[in-house]
Formats: sequence, structure tokens, C-alpha cells
Amino acid sequence: MIRRDFLWNGAAVALLAGTAAALRMGRPQDAHATETFEVTKTEAEWRAVLSDAAFNVLRKEGTEYPGTSPLLNEHRKGIFVCAGCDLPLYPSETKFDSGTGWPSFWQEIPNAVGMTVDRSLGMTRTEVHCRRCGGHLGHVFDDGPPPTGLRHCINGVALTFKPAPA
Repeated sequence: MIRRDFLWNGAAVALLAGTAAALRMGRPQDAHATETFEVTKTEAEWRAVLSDAAFNVLRKEGTEYPGTSPLLNEHRKGIFVCAGCDLPLYPSETKFDSGTGWPSFWQEIPNAVGMTVDRSLGMTRTEVHCRRCGGHLGHVFDDGPPPTGLRHCINGVALTFKPAPA
């Protein structure tokens, strides 16, 4: 290998490594470390009560694949609650079809969620989490319908649906 190729290849590797690091920057692994929550559990306790998919989303800030949540087709009256601590989060009346592949809501129940700035993936977004257990729910965007203009794009595995009494 000639020196020029070595330098170009080294520069390319450094650029790729720098880009990957920049995409990972943003919130620390546990951005809620300074917050206190009513419901707290160890990682082992969370793993014992959550499915693998729910644990990945709620506790590790993962994202489910779009279009996979059965809650996309949930249209009954009721309440969507946190899958981690059962706190009521979204009334069914605020759910709408955003076409994104995730359950979407234009408004949360007052005092149900917390929000933090998320600078991961090279962009700035608003992360939504359960105010009682700190579980990651999804993100909120300003491209929703009236009256709020907001779209809470929520991972279905982070929610459980409780139908209204008949």
C-alpha cells in the first residue's frame, strides 16, 4: 500500500468513526438520572415484569418497528396507559391515524408525561416519557392535527389499552 492510500483510508475511517460518534451524542444513556420517579425498579425487576420489546423501548429508549403494534387498529373508547406502571397517559379521543406506523395522539392526559430534549441521531427532537416511572414512550412533533397541532408518536409496546366500561 502506498502512503497516499494509507492516509486516505485512515481519513475515511476517522470520518466514519466521527460520524458514528456524533450520531450517538445527545442525551446520556440515562437522561432521567437526575429526575426522581414514584415508581422505581432495578433492571432485573423491570425485566421480570416487561416483555423484551417493552423493556427495550421503556427502559433502553428503543423503538419498535413501524406498523407492528396492534394498538394501531385500536379504535374503542378507553384509555392508553403506561405498560410499565399503569399510569393513564392518553385518552382514546385524542388518538388519530398519522400514517407513520406508530400510535399517535394529539394530546396527553394533563400531568401524565414528561418531556426532554433528545439530540440523538444527529437531530433535535422532543422525547416523551412517563412522568411516574420515567419509561420512554416516543417523541412529540409539531405536525399533528388541530386543536394542538402536536403528534405524540408513541411506541405501542410502551402502552396498554384499557377499554371504557360498556
